[in-house]
Amino acid sequence: MITIKSVSHHYDSAKSISFKDWEINKGEQWLLLGESGSGKTTLLHILTGILKPAAGEVHINATAVYALSSRELDQFRGRNIGIIFQRPHLIKSLTIAENLKLAQSFARLPENTERINEVLSSLGIADKKNAYPSELSQGQLQRVSIARAVINRPALLIADEPTSSLDDKNAAAVLDLLLTQSGLNQATLIVATHDKRVKDAFTNTYELS
Repeated sequence: MITIKSVSHHYDSAKSISFKDWEINKGEQWLLLGESGSGKTTLLHILTGILKPAAGEVHINATAVYALSSRELDQFRGRNIGIIFQRPHLIKSLTIAENLKLAQSFARLPENTERINEVLSSLGIADKKNAYPSELSQGQLQRVSIARAVINRPALLIADEPTSSLDDKNAAAVLDLLLTQSGLNQATLIVATHDKRVKDAFTNTYELS
């Protein structure tokens, strides 16, 4: 269960942004819709523990996210939140498997090669585990980004504009992977986008004006 209650934020003297209360049940798949400037990125940062709101509360699985210390929050984020960005942000000098081991380490979890093999296999890239990022295609790199996000079995999986730079065919493929992986890992999925092509795949929508 994820809840956002009475959350608002403001930057310096800028106008305050208020977000309507939001309750998300385990395993649900949501679309976070909003144009540029609507507060979408701000809400994503609040959800992921990167930005503390000026007011309000965020709970993930009964944990008050902003009641945690900085160290506790880093560990909690690593274990409970998986983030997929538009670009992979992988460490180029490490193999794919080493990048995934690093994600386990950041969450202070033991190295689990079996879990790495399982996730890469589910994404159809098990044969790339010893390859370096520069040796992979853009489509394969996107799959690695998804693998890194789900490796620690997070409660919450967030994809930030995952299809905005893709053509229709690849956008559909990435969306299918996100929906499938959230189901396999029993993770709640939130896809943040202004891409109208994505809208039909979701029945739950949280819209920012």
